[in-house]
Amino acid sequence: QVQLVESGGGLVQAGGSLRLSCAASGRTFSDKVMGWFRQAPGKEREFVAVISSSGGSTDYADSVKGRFTISRDNAKNTVALQMNSLKPEDTAIYYCAGRVVSIPTRRAQAYDYWGQGTQVTVSS
Repeated sequence: QVQLVESGGGLVQAGGSLRLSCAASGRTFSDKVMGWFRQAPGKEREFVAVISSSGGSTDYADSVKGRFTISRDNAKNTVALQMNSLKPEDTAIYYCAGRVVSIPTRRAQAYDYWGQGTQVTVSS
């Protein structure tokens, strides 16, 4: 098992920045693909970003490309999501997820481990 704990959420004005962090414990972290997803009220969970196990490959949803950056530190067992130029439509609960199979994917159903989520609220 891998336990994931997100932190860093909060309330920010439009145009501001937040940095989310996800700390992993349990089984080996460095061989896991890690992703960030989000879910807004009344909407389905959606893909935000994914990073390969080595950190050498990333992918982003079109809605956040150029504004968000995913990164990881395998020595510290952490993955981060730097969010800049935030918009009210970025308001959601953000989830960190881990995948055993080492192929990055946008499909939430393909992830094996999930954190509890952290709330991000962007005011206009």
